[in-house]
Amino acid sequence: MKTTLSGDWKLYYHPEDGAMPQTPAAMKLAAWPSIDAKVPGNVELDLVRAGIEDDPFYAENIYNFRKYEFYQWWFERTFIAPEEMYGRKCVLRFGGIDTYADVFLNEKLIGSCDDMFIEQEFDVTNALNYGGENTLTVRIRSAINAVRDKDYPVMLSGNDGCTEYALIRKAPSMFGWDIMPRLLSAGLWRDVTLEALPDERFTQVYIATHHIDADGKAHLTLAFRFHTDDVYMEDFRIRVHGECGDSVFDKEMPALFTACSMNIDVPNAKLWWPRHYGEQALYSVTVQLVHNGHVADEYNTRVGIRTLNVVTKWAANDEGEFRIECNGVKILAKGSNWVPMDAMHSRDASRVKAALDLFYDAGCNIVRCWGGNVYEDHPFFNLCDEYGIMVWQDFAMACSTYPPTPEFEAAIEKEATAVVRKLRNHACILLWAGDNEVDEALYSRFPIEANRYNAITRDVLPRVVRVNDPFRLYLPSSPYIPEGIARYDVPEQHNWGARAYFKDDFYKHSTAHFISECGYHGCPAPSSLKKFIPEDKLYPRTTNSVWITHDTDYLPAGERGYNRIMLMTDQVEIFFGEVPEDLTLYSHLSQIVQAEAKKFFIERARMKKWRRTGIIWWNMIDGWPQISDAVVDYYYTKKLAYNYIKRVQKPICLMMDELDGWNHSVVLGNDSCLTKNVSWRVEDGDTGEILLSGETLSPANENVTVGSLRVLSGEQKLFILRWTIDGVEHANHFLSGFPHFDKDKVLHYVDVIQALPEPFGWED
Repeated sequence: MKTTLSGDWKLYYHPEDGAMPQTPAAMKLAAWPSIDAKVPGNVELDLVRAGIEDDPFYAENIYNFRKYEFYQWWFERTFIAPEEMYGRKCVLRFGGIDTYADVFLNEKLIGSCDDMFIEQEFDVTNALNYGGENTLTVRIRSAINAVRDKDYPVMLSGNDGCTEYALIRKAPSMFGWDIMPRLLSAGLWRDVTLEALPDERFTQVYIATHHIDADGKAHLTLAFRFHTDDVYMEDFRIRVHGECGDSVFDKEMPALFTACSMNIDVPNAKLWWPRHYGEQALYSVTVQLVHNGHVADEYNTRVGIRTLNVVTKWAANDEGEFRIECNGVKILAKGSNWVPMDAMHSRDASRVKAALDLFYDAGCNIVRCWGGNVYEDHPFFNLCDEYGIMVWQDFAMACSTYPPTPEFEAAIEKEATAVVRKLRNHACILLWAGDNEVDEALYSRFPIEANRYNAITRDVLPRVVRVNDPFRLYLPSSPYIPEGIARYDVPEQHNWGARAYFKDDFYKHSTAHFISECGYHGCPAPSSLKKFIPEDKLYPRTTNSVWITHDTDYLPAGERGYNRIMLMTDQVEIFFGEVPEDLTLYSHLSQIVQAEAKKFFIERARMKKWRRTGIIWWNMIDGWPQISDAVVDYYYTKKLAYNYIKRVQKPICLMMDELDGWNHSVVLGNDSCLTKNVSWRVEDGDTGEILLSGETLSPANENVTVGSLRVLSGEQKLFILRWTIDGVEHANHFLSGFPHFDKDKVLHYVDVIQALPEPFGWED
């Protein structure tokens, strides 16, 4: 039995100054101001709804919220506890409390917490007024004040100088990033429920694919843990039923103890595959705890039968290896990084479906959940299961050096254990990664190699994965930099560099086998810019504090080492030799450069297959209105790059390689398990003349060079590539030559490109 406590609450607030109330009654006597609040929610949203503050996403309003970092917040609501719950164990569950909180029920302190990432559960069996009114109060203390007097070892340092986040279990991006504003929110950011638990109940159920035989028989492992107060633990059984279409399995066994496991065989199993490599078969599985012939508890989930592996060899350059395999088949990974869906995380859930639909539409088969974010909830992973999108999940640490102290290690172990146990049954999860770029931070900051050792990612987290999800790979960091290998020599890399011309030597000659970050800037559409930049602040760009605020730079702390507006402007000038003042033209030219860059990065990965085994470009969609590498802005307006990417991520794609001597090779890439007959041709983009054509068998999961074109070095031409499979025509393009390109000619080319099969237009 479950009752929701989300919805309308009352919010009291005050700066943490002087003696603070320690009980709800004392807070009421202090006569603090109060406003209506929504749960799930963020305090900033409540302040805006109450008319106290303006939208933090508009202009430079974000700076008005700095003072609230030092406030204390008390949430309160009343509810009726159903009489039917009496006599059973009852718990309050908070999907997410941000961050340092004390929970009171009917004036009694029932628990505290200090981690926004994980669910919090409090036993309220003896504190409830059954059938009557109850008052639930949550005090959230200032996270900054909670850690201001903690010991900060000198080895600690955070992104953009924000050392404080190394000790606070809040999303790192909330402290200010180049993709997110500094907004240290507070609130009950996920649902709150009251639940009565069965007397005998599962505490853990884990299902994994052990292996799959050559004849298609799958062997599953199911481990279970349950609670009972029965003195002798007599007559307990575990009953399992699974089905996917006409494939069904059943098994039942006695349970002589509260912890045990079983093996399950599934003949002719239907397998789960990443997108474009096969079906996303999902078994509906019911696991029942049966006592004395009656079902005491039931666990329902969906299971994808598959083996996912990452073949790794940690050596420099071509000696290394980083390759994904599913069901024994090599997978070329193509996808994007998942960043915060919103700077105020209570709104994340409402944006997940639309964002993942973009991934699906663009042909992605992988998403990397970046370590500066929160952990997404089950709906995200359910969709990835259904869409065939593999999930690379970082633990929530990023771009900082973290304290290797017993206290912090214990906090991380508790958090990671909760996260892994919650999510591990999802078929889509490829691997757990220790963090984002912490190895890089240690590598760049400390010259003595022995002092770079990270016990959190080398000892604590691998132990968590080993004991809670032993059939899944753990990666210590992204990128992982083992002892003795340089940062840009490891097989898995984040390719950022100077962010100059996208075909310079850094990008063209990257030594990466697998690129898990690589981005390029693109200006949002004018219609989007005008939603967060006042009319009188649209010009100038590079020296404008509103533009810089949304680039994203937290100006009260001083400008960071690079200005993203200037970088974007320089990228336009590199490509076109000029930078227009007109906003629409500037946006178009910037989006053209970004689109060509992202297309180039993906095509290089595809054409270097299997020397290169995947690319997870940065990034799909913004989490607040900004100037960024995203190909879809916060308002879901697509930049040109989105449509270019959608074409070059098709499972079978005709591409042109870079000039080698006098020639551009024409390559037919197949990133699927299907062999297809393909009719293809290459046309002159100016005249429509067919320059090359043919009929080719495209073998499953391999590239075929179908021809080459002689082009003078530096000649600026548009080539149109068309191919037909099963009667459906597809298209791609290639722009040859070196900058500077004539803007009018390229704008005409974009008109031609947009009119190709699956046409699109500018979203202004």
